[in-house]
Amino acid sequence: MITYKLYDERLDKLAFAAGFFDGWPNPPSDDVHRKLLKQSYYALVAIDETRNQIVGFVNAISDGVLSVYVPLLEVVASYQNQGIGQALMERLLHDLQDFYMIDLSCDESMQAFYERFDMHPAHAMIKRNFKTQSGFTKRVALMHHQDKD
Repeated sequence: MITYKLYDERLDKLAFAAGFFDGWPNPPSDDVHRKLLKQSYYALVAIDETRNQIVGFVNAISDGVLSVYVPLLEVVASYQNQGIGQALMERLLHDLQDFYMIDLSCDESMQAFYERFDMHPAHAMIKRNFKTQSGFTKRVALMHHQDKD
């Protein structure tokens, strides 16, 4: 049985099913995976209750006012084609429906999947730093400079 829960530290005891980030040259470790879920504005996981493991997830980052960006939606291969990805997206879109914009970037081959949710193709610009694909771990302090009169 698959259940869906918002991720928080109480779910740290659950294992991740094998197969997340398949094909990535530098996949995030389980610790980094947990950190990205915890630090997201929104993170929903699909749990196989019989095996007590996480088999899918979707996360979103946001300014909390107008915009949401969905960087990752993933279901491990052995659980695909069972409606889990669709359920994750439906729940995310329902829970975040009050935002003006909900955006994501995807490969062209995935556009038909997202069109089911009334999403529309658009042009985007992206940059990938593959050397940090396994996770950026440094804390970055943003400096705001004030104009001096």
